[in-house]
Amino acid sequence: MDISAGIKASLAGRYASALFDLASENGKVTAVESDLETLGAALAESADLAELTANPQLSRDAQGKAMAAVAKTLDLSPLTTNFLGVLAANRRLSKLPAIISAFKAIAAAQRGEVSATVTSAHPLSDEQLAVLKSKLTAREGRTVMLSAKVDPDLLGGLVVTIGSQRIDASIRTRLNSLAQSMKA
Repeated sequence: MDISAGIKASLAGRYASALFDLASENGKVTAVESDLETLGAALAESADLAELTANPQLSRDAQGKAMAAVAKTLDLSPLTTNFLGVLAANRRLSKLPAIISAFKAIAAAQRGEVSATVTSAHPLSDEQLAVLKSKLTAREGRTVMLSAKVDPDLLGGLVVTIGSQRIDASIRTRLNSLAQSMKA
């Protein structure tokens, strides 16, 4: 499996890679990925949970017990629950969002997928998203997992981000380019 050195080089990437290896050995990659999505959503929704993971004044033991309770409430798998305990013991809970992101990237790379984000001025229909996904999949040579965002400031057109590549076909960018060329 070819995973970029950038992911493995980061602290979050090393933890995510270790978790992925454990999940692979136990045949639990899908379960752990689902757990991490649930946990990521909980972190985004709950300011208290986010504060718990980032609070350096809480002891390792207190963070560990709190995360065990959160894992039980969210019905997370034993592997994910144990991993959260390791993060708490090593004072790495603050890195949880980055670890979740790195794990998703590793799992997607292992499946031969690439993530892409399309930003448009108006919501795209399911049909438009399906056409865009098929064209991007053909262009990339691997399955594209597409997520859509809306940014009215674009005025029109699309901005597609695939990894570090950015395809900007927005009206805002075209107008800015035109304005720059008129100044020159």
